[in-house]
Amino acid sequence: MSNQKRTALALASALAGSVVLMAAPAAHAEVVDVNYQCQTPIGPKGAVSPIDIKGVKSGSGYQLTMSFQKGVSSSPVELGKGAMKPSAVIKMGGAEQGQIQVTGPANSEAIPPNTPIKISDLTGTYTPKKSGKVTFTAGVLTIKAVGTTTTCTPKNSPGPSLELDVQGSGGSSGGSGGTPAATPAGGGELPKTGPLDSAAALGTLGGTVLLTGAAGVLWLTRRGQRNPG
Repeated sequence: MSNQKRTALALASALAGSVVLMAAPAAHAEVVDVNYQCQTPIGPKGAVSPIDIKGVKSGSGYQLTMSFQKGVSSSPVELGKGAMKPSAVIKMGGAEQGQIQVTGPANSEAIPPNTPIKISDLTGTYTPKKSGKVTFTAGVLTIKAVGTTTTCTPKNSPGPSLELDVQGSGGSSGGSGGTPAATPAGGGELPKTGPLDSAAALGTLGGTVLLTGAAGVLWLTRRGQRNPG
C-alpha cells in the first residue's frame, strides 16, 4: 500500500472517531432502585421500586417523566377507579439545586385491597436557568386517596436516575442556584427515548466540516505529488 493511501486511511479513521465523540447524546439515564418507606393512615409500609426518569427536549426546557416499575404501599380497602391521585418531587443536583414537582393521572382501574399500588407515570416541566450537568433523583412520593394522604420517603439515598447537560437562560456554568421554573404537566405517557441535545447536531456539523477539510488536504497532497517542485 502506498504512503498516500496509508495517510488517507489514517485521516479518515481519526476523523470518523471525532465525529462519533462529538455526536454523543448529552444525556445519561439509568433505572435506580428506591426504597420507599411510607407513612399511611393505618401505619408504616414500605416497598422497593425501580425508578426511571426520562427527559425530552421541549422548547427551551425539558419534559420529565418519572416511571415506577413496581407498586408501593397498599390500601386495606378497595380503591375505586379515579380514587387515587399521585404526585412526587424530583430533586436536582449539579449545576442547579432545587426540586421539580411531577404529577400523574388518577388510577384508571380499581385497586384491590392489600395490593401494591401501581403509580402511573408522573410528568412535569423543567426549564434550565444555569448551564452545565444537572442530575435528577427520585424524591418524596405523595398518594392521596379517599380523603387520606400517604407520604413515601426514599430511605436508601438513591443515586440520580437522569443526568442532562443543559444550556440555561442565564448562560453561566456550574455552581448552585435557585429553584428553576417548574410547571406540573398533565397526565399521559411521554416517549421514553432520551433526548439528543442540540450540541449533538452541532457536533455532527463540526465533523462534516473536519471531513471536508481533510478532503482538501488530500487533494493538495495529490496535486503536490503530481507537480513536484
